[in-house]
Amino acid sequence: MQITPQEVKETLAMIGQQHLDIRTITLGINLRGCVDEGIDRLAAKVYERMTTTAQSLVSMAEQLEREFGIPIVNKRISVTPIAEICAVTPATDLSPIAIAMDRAAKEVGVDFVGGFSALVQKGTSESDRKLMASIPDALAATERVCSSVNVGSTRAGINMDAALTMAGVIKKAAELTADKDCIGASKLVVFCNAVEDNPFMAGAFHGSGEGDAVVNVGVSGPGVVRAVLKDMPQDADLTAVAEAIKATVFKITRAGELMSREAARRLGVQKGILDLSLAPTPAEGDSVAEIIEAMGVGQCGGPGTTAALALLNDAVKKGGVMASSSVGGLSGAFIPVSEDAGMIRAAQEGALSIEKLEAMTSVCSVGLDMIAIPGDTSVETIFGIIADECAIGMINNKTTAVRVIPAIGKTVGDSLDFGGLLGFAPVMPVNGYAGMVFAHRGGRMPAPINSLKN
Repeated sequence: MQITPQEVKETLAMIGQQHLDIRTITLGINLRGCVDEGIDRLAAKVYERMTTTAQSLVSMAEQLEREFGIPIVNKRISVTPIAEICAVTPATDLSPIAIAMDRAAKEVGVDFVGGFSALVQKGTSESDRKLMASIPDALAATERVCSSVNVGSTRAGINMDAALTMAGVIKKAAELTADKDCIGASKLVVFCNAVEDNPFMAGAFHGSGEGDAVVNVGVSGPGVVRAVLKDMPQDADLTAVAEAIKATVFKITRAGELMSREAARRLGVQKGILDLSLAPTPAEGDSVAEIIEAMGVGQCGGPGTTAALALLNDAVKKGGVMASSSVGGLSGAFIPVSEDAGMIRAAQEGALSIEKLEAMTSVCSVGLDMIAIPGDTSVETIFGIIADECAIGMINNKTTAVRVIPAIGKTVGDSLDFGGLLGFAPVMPVNGYAGMVFAHRGGRMPAPINSLKN
């Protein structure tokens, strides 16, 4: 499809007034050729591969910004899950690879690199175990490295042993960075049904079905959608609301499609997917919570919130899929508490609870995201949160995730302040009745009957 001058004009208005931006250009890089028995040689190969492949990523993105006038907020890298390239090394501590990734990210100028990751939904290899054990130290020793572990899927069920392990990893990652508002845990996410082409952090990794180097673009515009709904009459029915969202997201996605084409062409790599997720920021007006409230829900978290979010998520997908032939990633509406000014207010005022957020995750793009919990929350409770969220993803055949941050030394009423896009997180109360037995039973929760599709 051709992009018309009128579309460009509308897009510029969205940029200037409603916070439309390209949230990220993420370059996925295949690291499978870096395998080596020596951990230091492996780390050196990873650094060389990343810096060579991504050397012009940031300058290219900045040039696109200048030429097209569309802000590109983040330039990022995702790599092959590191556990997959560590099978032959006898080293038990894999954090030197994370340190090499961090150095490479700084060298080429990207803000985050994702892929210190493992996929353990059906079983855990020795390299997976070493990777998971290395995560807390790796995140404490680096600034830009993000980590993810996929513990479940609709086809495999849920690896409950891995889920319990990751609950402990989350707690330790927070403890090792307690002097930095526990930021280590903010760079770590536990998935069910993780996708291979997600451009958003902290869950991005370069999957096994991808090419050697691929550009994936994430476009965002909750402020644009909110502005459209604010201008609609209060007696407009929900069919009209859905149609307005679809039409708006179509325009947003077209801007991303243009940037995606150009980025891939100029880097000389494969064009990947366009992720059209509505990803909020702490800036006023750039909020998914405020979209829900603009639909007529009194405050995000109140009755009607889940239904409104379901309508929004569906309309986003329907509007975006017509604007690009390569929509992928997560594509929907994100609900990260610390990154959304409306969510922060709702949590502070008691309108939004973790239990309500869990219900919302059954219809949104991802899951429980950027939520600060009391620092004395038990590992078993964190496990229960992970298990519940993975069950929602497994049964509903969708991606779900948990990114919670134990606020070490803090409790409800306190807060964590990460700054930038990661925002500000009020510590939210957690149901403490998890018990001790369920978390330690172990084994694998069987895949549901709807996994039998062959």
